[in-house]
Amino acid sequence: DWQLALGDEPLMPEEFEKLAALKVPLVQIRGQWVELHPDQIEQAIKFWEKRKKSGEVSLQEALQLTLTQDAGATSGLRVTEVVADGWLNDLMKSLTNGAQLRPVPVPSDFHGELRHYQAAGLAWLAFLRQWGLGACLADDMGLGKTIQIIALLLHARSTQVDHKPALLICPTSVVGNWQRELTRFAPDLRVLVYHGAGRKAIDLKTQALDHDVALSSYALLHRDEKVLTAIDWREVILDEAQNIKNPGAKQAQAARRLKAGWHVALTGTPVENRLMELWSIFQFLNPGYLGSQSDFLDRLARPIERAGDEAATRRLKSLVGPFILRRVKTDPAVISDLPDKNEMKVYCSLTKE
Repeated sequence: DWQLALGDEPLMPEEFEKLAALKVPLVQIRGQWVELHPDQIEQAIKFWEKRKKSGEVSLQEALQLTLTQDAGATSGLRVTEVVADGWLNDLMKSLTNGAQLRPVPVPSDFHGELRHYQAAGLAWLAFLRQWGLGACLADDMGLGKTIQIIALLLHARSTQVDHKPALLICPTSVVGNWQRELTRFAPDLRVLVYHGAGRKAIDLKTQALDHDVALSSYALLHRDEKVLTAIDWREVILDEAQNIKNPGAKQAQAARRLKAGWHVALTGTPVENRLMELWSIFQFLNPGYLGSQSDFLDRLARPIERAGDEAATRRLKSLVGPFILRRVKTDPAVISDLPDKNEMKVYCSLTKE
């Protein structure tokens, strides 16, 4: 239910149309003089006409409006207030106010102990999973992204109504490591490794349903795309998600075509060189949330990278902040018992050869 306002005064559409028809720079509204800019009038009329055709707003658009107070590039109008009720109001408050998330009990079949910040990470992941909103866990290397995801997989299995497997994609070099960690911390999870030459003997569509987690690699995302996209996964988790930082690469496109109820990206470097890498990861997590590739470049990436635009920087941080969780090892609040980092330079002499 859209409302226009001039100054602090809400207007009915008929009132605004009468004021716009006057074509004068100053108008009196309920005893107050307000300045009218012709370009803003034109933008408001276009916005109003567009919104009259549809009485619906997508969840993503509602979140964009709430988080950035920006009606978008097409209108150029500022949103002064977003009012919601029920479950949507609860979600908005949790995302915008940094509300304390409800702790999630560590699953009883998790063989290990979570540090306090890892338990907070589990609660954050479970919260976004509840709403179907993609999450980027961007903790520093060594802070335990792996065990947070394993605890989440156990939690998801215990709360699902109908059984669906999760798909975990990682670099080839760590497939064995993931398999060992899953066995160590969650021996009750049934893990299917779909990798290597032996995968040809696996009927993935059938056998995946008898497992909780299917483990595969980026090398197979494009090569075995037909097999992987034929299954409706409970969630798709990308480890080392910087592997899809190039939105035009075949494996990034294949990742976006995977069908799942929820998407997660694990990466300590969500941005390595360019902001377009962040767009690519978010296009996997929450498709369309940051707009089209060209729109993101024009409205956010170029103004930030070329001109250091502070307003665009704030807008981008507001948009992506609720969906990225990053903790660093140098923060004493994260690991209080971690000793200071010592760097020692050791020079070795080389012979001429």
